Amino acid sequence: MKYSCRLPAKEVKLILILDLMKWYRIKALIIRHLYLYPRSFPRIMDVLFWPVLELLVWGFLSAYLEKLNLENINLVSILLGAIIFWTFLNRSQEAVTVAFLEDVWEKNLLNLFVTPIRISEFLFSTVILGLVRIVTAGAILGVIALVLYHFSIFQFGIYTVPFILSLLLFGWILGLFITAVILRFGTSAQVLAFGFIFLIQPFSAVFYPVSALPVAVQGIAYLLPSTYVFEGMRAVIATGTLPLNYLAFSFGINAMYLIIVLFFFYAMFRKVKERGLLLKLD
Repeated sequence: MKYSCRLPAKEVKLILILDLMKWYRIKALIIRHLYLYPRSFPRIMDVLFWPVLELLVWGFLSAYLEKLNLENINLVSILLGAIIFWTFLNRSQEAVTVAFLEDVWEKNLLNLFVTPIRISEFLFSTVILGLVRIVTAGAILGVIALVLYHFSIFQFGIYTVPFILSLLLFGWILGLFITAVILRFGTSAQVLAFGFIFLIQPFSAVFYPVSALPVAVQGIAYLLPSTYVFEGMRAVIATGTLPLNYLAFSFGINAMYLIIVLFFFYAMFRKVKERGLLLKLD
């Protein structure tokens, strides 16, 4: 192909690049990814499921706000409190799973488990690391909310600590569960590390009360310890007091799930070792 010498050098370079690009190669690259989707449930969830859940969350919120008399409620405190507490839950889950995935991505997992390190030590170290990251993120969010919106997370008084502890514990439980799934099914399931938490968001009553949910799914909400924290947060804002049964249910359900998840994690790890799947993770 001949190009006019009158064209600027940049335009000539662009034409050369476009001439070298072939559509059949581009199409092949696209198709190789599309072939994976019908056989990959995590990829389908990433494209279809999570956007639907986000729509449900904000749809329920809109329906709830439409019924409210906003003159008699501190909407800013409810929304900012919900966002900050949700961040604690979200980041505590990600802290555990991402710490595990980083070893997988760096091909360091096998090196760790040929040493005398115990599984419990490995898990505990990720929890501590996650706690440091969460405290840092929480402090930043708290300062921003105080400066921009005059909202203090400590307005919940003595309930701030048990609220946060319950959410952190539930986040770690979810993190252990997801880590066990990734151990068993490999890195094809790693999308769950960043998306699974949003599966429970519509049912945790983060931005609206359980009563705003359809009656058919309210039972699911009461199976989640996070629901009692967010319901309790709204109760403190509205009345200044918290029904203690909210905290009791939250920590009780967390304790039950922690026992189940620990058994599940050790069972998955034992199966992975028996089948030699640890190498495939790397």
